[in-house]
Amino acid sequence: MLANNRLLPSFSDVAAEMIRLSADGTLPYHLGITLARVAAAFTLTLFLGSALGIAMGRWRRLDAALDSAVTLLLNMPALVLIVLIYVWFGLTEAAAIGAVALNKLPNTAVTLREGSRALDPALMEMARSFRMPRLRVLQHVILPQLAPYIVAAARSGLALIWKIVLVVELLGRSNGVGFQIQIHFQLFDVTAILAYALAFVLVVQIIEWAAFQPLERRVAKWRT
Repeated sequence: MLANNRLLPSFSDVAAEMIRLSADGTLPYHLGITLARVAAAFTLTLFLGSALGIAMGRWRRLDAALDSAVTLLLNMPALVLIVLIYVWFGLTEAAAIGAVALNKLPNTAVTLREGSRALDPALMEMARSFRMPRLRVLQHVILPQLAPYIVAAARSGLALIWKIVLVVELLGRSNGVGFQIQIHFQLFDVTAILAYALAFVLVVQIIEWAAFQPLERRVAKWRT
């Protein structure tokens, strides 16, 4: 009986709703906006978090100076951070993306810090012996060893970032999947909520299959 009411629609009802929302352009529009926010926050987090993590792993004084701040951000609830950034900087696009990036940045930094600490000292000593320029050391010695950590941070980052983006949209944006879920929540339209959620999960899963899993296999080849 529960399967026939509005609280738990059948899969065919959800699929039909996805088709209807796709046909009138609503679903692609809001899905595209959300994916753009995910891409922006993901790129920002990966570059800044990786750079910070590598620097903290290489320089102990910097690690000691920033460790407490990173730990604080790690333990700060995402919702609190989002609300504070909206209050301080307004309900803007930049604030939304910044809030998402700041939530994920400490996780990426900690992962890359551990990777930086695990660099093979023999390889680093060999690079110094051959007086390799710093850029070539980074390109041929450091990054290949850090690649598994970067891939791990990217995979976990995508999984976390898209969830935070939905919260950010629900609280302070007028478009995107999170905003649509809020609208349909007020209407108790579970079918539409599941349609948006399913569409977004499918896209993220395709990214995982098409990008991250092949990349992870390629990165792991140097170990065999």
